[in-house]
Amino acid sequence: MHVHILGVCGSFMGSLAILAKQLGYRVSGSDANVYPPMSTQLQEQGIELLEGYRSEHLHPQPDLVIIGNALSRGNPAVEYVLSEGLNYTSGPQWLAQYVLHDKWVLGVAGTHGKTTTSAMLAWILESAGLQPGYLIGGVSEDLPSSASLGDSAFFVVEADEYDSAFFDKRSKFIHYAPRTAILNNLEFDHADIFDNLAAIEKQFHHLVRTIPGNGLIIYPHEEASIETVLRMGCWTRRQQFGIAVPEEICKKLAANGGVFWNAILRDQAGSEFELVKYGQGSTGEVMNRAQVDWGMTGLHNVRNGMAAVAAAHHVGVDVTSAQEALNQFKGVKRRLELRGEVGGIEVYDDFAHHPTAIAATLAGLAAKLAAVRDQTRLIAVIEPRSNTMKLGVHQAQLVASCQAADMVVWQRPERSKLDFEALVADSEVPAYVFGEVDEIVSFLEENCRAGDRIVVMSNGGFGRIHEKLLQALDPGPAESHRL
Repeated sequence: MHVHILGVCGSFMGSLAILAKQLGYRVSGSDANVYPPMSTQLQEQGIELLEGYRSEHLHPQPDLVIIGNALSRGNPAVEYVLSEGLNYTSGPQWLAQYVLHDKWVLGVAGTHGKTTTSAMLAWILESAGLQPGYLIGGVSEDLPSSASLGDSAFFVVEADEYDSAFFDKRSKFIHYAPRTAILNNLEFDHADIFDNLAAIEKQFHHLVRTIPGNGLIIYPHEEASIETVLRMGCWTRRQQFGIAVPEEICKKLAANGGVFWNAILRDQAGSEFELVKYGQGSTGEVMNRAQVDWGMTGLHNVRNGMAAVAAAHHVGVDVTSAQEALNQFKGVKRRLELRGEVGGIEVYDDFAHHPTAIAATLAGLAAKLAAVRDQTRLIAVIEPRSNTMKLGVHQAQLVASCQAADMVVWQRPERSKLDFEALVADSEVPAYVFGEVDEIVSFLEENCRAGDRIVVMSNGGFGRIHEKLLQALDPGPAESHRL
């Protein structure tokens, strides 16, 4: 069977390509933007990649075309599929029909942290010997690829709320029917397809409707939007998790057969914490304690790790085994990934594309650097390229999201409704805006110094800025100019 995937280099569609290949299909794919790390992973899997969306890519005609949600009517490949009457489906529908139909699905949903939490959960299950299948919207440092069929009944899937395809406007996660569901958080995003937060909450409620009564919903303590979703109707057992929640509240929430997961921080960076499980008997006493000492930073990752442990525990992994796996967890590419160091300057790559994610990432790194902040600067370089960002929806939140940095450099995308002059004027730290990647590189080459940490934030390729920066910052005989 020959499957052709339109939009194959997207994180989700690329993972589908790997699963289809493992099922024994011939797999090819087209995309307008072919860039690492997904393109590299697909090529290593022997998947044929074609640049652009030309009808010739569908000659000879494949048995099935899987169409990504980034494609719409008017796209040459889409128009050819429809005109020629080719057999087609959406990515989520294909996944549900060919992979998930007989699995115990562990779904990870939420505005932020889906990829990292999914990778943590899959890694915990793998470390416990459960040989799970998984589909992760990124390239994990701990697993051989972003997707695998696995060799057990368990399958971990990143459950995205974005729509399925131009012909199916339901959220992707509606197709998955998870038995174990993590609802990590819920904020307004995807303004190109959702009118407001209530519209997203409704989709999350539709997800809750698909979770069986003998399943489990795991969600954070005092997350207002998720509480709103659950008040719409919930027929499934629930567990909550939180950070530094007072013990009396933990016990109260865990009493009478419930469970509550709490994290007691050992440092403000979140790189060390004690994980405590409450829930013994009618009084909610402590059942387990485990010390996590890992390479991750940020309170957002503490929450991600707690949710992953709780989900793994639901399918039989003991807390100690889960904690040991977290201690070994390396992370996901493009999630504060160190791309290189030259002249004492470190360049990181991060996928953050929402104010909350930007703030969490910068705050986590700033906390980690607290002891040496007098010797280093944290510089955020941000490409606000998501549809929501370009619409200007998060204008008011963006300035505050960057204040953990010592300097902010903005790239102005074409056709953006953001007011960049206001972003610069309102910033409490030095801020700059440029139209071209090469201008940013030249600016940083002239103004960075040894000890600086540059965090490049974008959900796209950003014009290969990481490689250009590392090349430009290669130390020469002259000392860099300082701001």
